[in-house]
Amino acid sequence: MTLLIDFIDETEKLSDEHMELVQNILNFAAEKENIEAESEVSVTFVTNERIQEINREYREKDQPTDVISFALEELGEDEVEIIGEGIPRVLGDIIISTDRAEEQAEEYNHSFTRELGFLALHGFLHLLGYDHMEEEDEKEMFQRQKDILDEYGLKRD
Repeated sequence: MTLLIDFIDETEKLSDEHMELVQNILNFAAEKENIEAESEVSVTFVTNERIQEINREYREKDQPTDVISFALEELGEDEVEIIGEGIPRVLGDIIISTDRAEEQAEEYNHSFTRELGFLALHGFLHLLGYDHMEEEDEKEMFQRQKDILDEYGLKRD
């Protein structure tokens, strides 16, 4: 079971090990969520400045955030779902601020690696339709995150 993941590291700070961890955790989560093999997702690593621009432009929040997801499967009004044989499922884009990941790793007293894995998984679950706007949805999403991270072996230090 393999996702097709397009990595873009605008920060040029991440190691091959970091990319491999994100790839492995997303593939592990995809398997747990029964996502079709060869579904596509992009993961872009950016600075706080860049994610603030994206947050301002798309969410009208003029501040940096840790992760933003753009699901490509959410249908807008008057859009028609295209289903075809042999066409890979395109889940969407995950954008992670490595600056915020570093800050939050320090704040929560765990490794940058653990925070990076958590943010990638959080963004991925958003692409699959999980949300945390309502308390009940938040409980479900955060429990699913914890279960996947624990089973993967990426627990808080």
